[in-house]
Amino acid sequence: MGFARTCSVALVGVEGVVVEIQADLEPGVATFTLVGLPDKSLTESRDRVRAAVVNAGADWPQKKLTVGLSPAAVPKSGSGFDLGVACAVLGAAERIDPRNIADLVMLGELGLDGRVRPVRGVLPAVLAAADAGHRQVVVAEEAVPEASLVPDVSVLGVRSLRQLIALLNDETAPEEEPADGLVPEARGPGRGSSALSLPGHEWAGPGMVRGPERSLDMADVAGQSTARRALEVAAAGRHHIFFKGPPGAGKTMLAERLPGLLPPLTSQQSLEVTAVHSVAGVLPPGQPLVTRSPYCAPHHSATMASLVGGGSGLPRPGAVSMAHHGVLFLDEAAECSGRVLDAMRQPLESGHVVVARASGVMRMPARFLLVLAANPCPCGRHGMKGGGCECRPASIRRYRARLSGPLMDRVDLRVHVKPLSRSELAGLHGSSDSTAAVAERVLAARERAAARYAGTPWSANSDVPGHELRTRWPAEPGALGRAEEDMEHGLLTARGMDRVLRVAWTVADLAGHDRPTAQDVDWALELRTGIRRGTPVSAATASASRWQP
Repeated sequence: MGFARTCSVALVGVEGVVVEIQADLEPGVATFTLVGLPDKSLTESRDRVRAAVVNAGADWPQKKLTVGLSPAAVPKSGSGFDLGVACAVLGAAERIDPRNIADLVMLGELGLDGRVRPVRGVLPAVLAAADAGHRQVVVAEEAVPEASLVPDVSVLGVRSLRQLIALLNDETAPEEEPADGLVPEARGPGRGSSALSLPGHEWAGPGMVRGPERSLDMADVAGQSTARRALEVAAAGRHHIFFKGPPGAGKTMLAERLPGLLPPLTSQQSLEVTAVHSVAGVLPPGQPLVTRSPYCAPHHSATMASLVGGGSGLPRPGAVSMAHHGVLFLDEAAECSGRVLDAMRQPLESGHVVVARASGVMRMPARFLLVLAANPCPCGRHGMKGGGCECRPASIRRYRARLSGPLMDRVDLRVHVKPLSRSELAGLHGSSDSTAAVAERVLAARERAAARYAGTPWSANSDVPGHELRTRWPAEPGALGRAEEDMEHGLLTARGMDRVLRVAWTVADLAGHDRPTAQDVDWALELRTGIRRGTPVSAATASASRWQP
């Protein structure tokens, strides 16, 4: 009888659980039993492992073989257990010393020829192994840069099972041809196709791009001074923003340039974003660490599972998680399903999404900057001079009602993007600030906010609870007068009042004020309601102007 054990990692979302792989050989009819709550892809590993062991030059044990994955109550999926199962079997058969593999964590898929292939989720898996006290990890050679991001962990990259057997036995490792480096589970139609990438962006998987290049410059946006200033406020305070206006006014151009205004990701943020992208299988070869804010722009026909996460079996990360610490842009938002849009209300508040399924519960980070864009009506010409809108009032009401009140109450900035005039398009009103100039002001405002909130759990104005802002960091005396009047008239909810105060702090940070003035609060109110604050506004006037130009 032979027994050996080694370790691997099971992923649930971006959280990993170290799994002990135990192999037991007993006299009897040659069988291979795999237990421990495996899914279909893991059950198929019996055939992959058997073929890989034989083609690696080792003998397959002709005995009763039982492989257990512990803890048995944790669901296990994917092909990343192949390498650990093969080594445990070889250890039980005394082809390798069981003591050499007892403390190793192995992550890799085996081809039938014995090649070791990379799998998704290497970074969160190695992080989980390090947290559990493991310091030696074996991965496919292509996954070494990603696994090496975790400090104090020794990473061994191998090309084949034959190489690993030789290394564990202190033998000369044979030469192997390198693999192409693609994660099998991440393959998909159109990988690398320019049709999936925005100009000046780097492709990072179906439906998303990783971040803008400098070729997408704010200076390219003609006119729209109010919208550009609102975009700067959104970037400086991480405030959600809604662009409403006719087609061709520049809503998409503005949204595409927002990631370029955001400060670089910190080391901790980079690891969080990389972990999500690794689980999704969209990390490009040769670029193991995401250092720029991601930009995700799903189609308006996206399902709830693709937006917030889910799918069959264990849930997979959705667009809200892929945009973690970045920008989620929903163009033609009023064409999206209202049910799908309302599903974002919880992650907008909490910064994470929890998806529960019969096979398990997934908790994924989802602290993103939301950008919505919509036309004023189905044809897009409502309210335009000479536009000739023929939409019926009932259809316009249904169109606008898809953006529910509870969802819009969580959006801090609401900006009307007006059609460009001929002089604005020709650049006769002067040039716009470049992305670099705006990003410098945004970074200075972020640093000012971070210094103010030093020693607290918050770093950006949008994170701070309203109670804390009112008590610990109040505005100037009398500055909230108009906002309080709007709240009394029912134009602002309690949540809306808190969000106006947060935006006012961001405006103050950009202006270099020690605390928000009455002008800062008035500008924050205008950005939220779309109403100029030169004179008092009645409740009826404000209600009628909700979607008006």
